[in-house]
Amino acid sequence: MRESTPPPLARAHLDRDGIGRGAADRSARFDADPDARVLLLRDGRALLTERVEGASPVLDLRPPSEVSAAVSAAGRSDAGATDEGAGPVAPDALRVYLGRALDEEGSAHAGAPIEAWVLDESAAMLLEPEEARWAGLRQAAPMLSDRDAGLFTQAVAIANWHRASGFCPRCGAPTEPIESGWSRRCTNDGGQVFPRTDAAVIVLVTDADDRVLLGSNAMWQSNRFSLLAGFVEPGESLESAVVREIGEEAGLEVVDVAYVASQPWPFPASLMLGFTARAVSAEAAAAVAPDGEEILELRWFSRDELAAALPEVGFPGRTSIAGWMLEQWFGGPIESSPQGWGA
Repeated sequence: MRESTPPPLARAHLDRDGIGRGAADRSARFDADPDARVLLLRDGRALLTERVEGASPVLDLRPPSEVSAAVSAAGRSDAGATDEGAGPVAPDALRVYLGRALDEEGSAHAGAPIEAWVLDESAAMLLEPEEARWAGLRQAAPMLSDRDAGLFTQAVAIANWHRASGFCPRCGAPTEPIESGWSRRCTNDGGQVFPRTDAAVIVLVTDADDRVLLGSNAMWQSNRFSLLAGFVEPGESLESAVVREIGEEAGLEVVDVAYVASQPWPFPASLMLGFTARAVSAEAAAAVAPDGEEILELRWFSRDELAAALPEVGFPGRTSIAGWMLEQWFGGPIESSPQGWGA
């Protein structure tokens, strides 16, 4: 594979400022900082600026005072309202300090501290009721700058962890966010819970003729193909996971396993580790067979065959490391590739 820039979601221009997270007055200083900005999340979607002809949208980063006013207004509006059989609604925003934005050509707010605020529906609608302005990462990332795509990825990943970590895994008691949103504390025993990332390998497998092996997953629509991938198991090395996954999903023994690059994939909490590998023999390549459960179809593609298959066959979008690796092998852009799906 030819050398290039990192995968699309691994190009963040951000100082995560890990030391600053634990400062006792960090939130107060953030709220008082005129340069501070908030990335707004609503159900996994971020607020973007309005689309203007000839210009791509960017993250709509707002001052904390503006967002606080909407959260407070939503709370006052809902304080007396109840759902049937439910108590009063008390909206509140989960706040996570993402770090400081580094300079990037064409980007605003260089050096500004940035937090992600996870809003409920009421506060989000007060800030921006236009649905089209709220976009998911798969939809938005191809349009965003490297910095904004990285911020969005980080925000979604940590928000997903908070949503799944409301209770202590040891005793079941509620947990509460601490350390600027990068840890949670058990309200019973005081123990801390930290974010976890699930390691997964994704593999570009080739044969002696430099054809690439692509599979169609049972969860996808028909005629969609991507690289083979799977999670790393406990006690397993990354290289062993590559060999095992390709053996399980395709019945193929591979050799020459080599690491390429990694990319976060917060759906919900993965780190995709890209590898290349080669079929052990021509006979083994000819005998590949899908497992019939996760993978329903396997196909070898030469570059000419892949180009000829477009646009009838769907390949992974450029936001994903799969699409990035496939284009590295192909030698150029795959223009007809559908956007925004697949890891």
